[in-house]
Amino acid sequence: MAILKELKDNFIKAISGGSTVPRGLYESREYFRLYGPIYFEFIRKDSCIIAKSTNFHWGSIVTEGRNEKELDKNVQDAILTAFEIPSSYSKEASIKKVGMRNKKKEYAIA
Repeated sequence: MAILKELKDNFIKAISGGSTVPRGLYESREYFRLYGPIYFEFIRKDSCIIAKSTNFHWGSIVTEGRNEKELDKNVQDAILTAFEIPSSYSKEASIKKVGMRNKKKEYAIA
């Protein structure tokens, strides 16, 4: 399913010629400018790690992964989803892990 979604997103991006930008891209930049990074708590449960946002002003972001690398990718994708940014615009969104504070990982525009 993820492959089909990614193909669809890339197809739409190619058709538009990059002349249109998703509204979520603008909203995410404004959000991080106003509120700063989004913090996540990581909780180990059985064979996976669950990440839950602790300061997202528009609700909660929750995702999981089997290891740190997969979880990092899933957190970035969950942030894109929260702002309704298609995965084909992930490079333009440039959401990255930017630090750690009080045992919580920070994600923001890098």
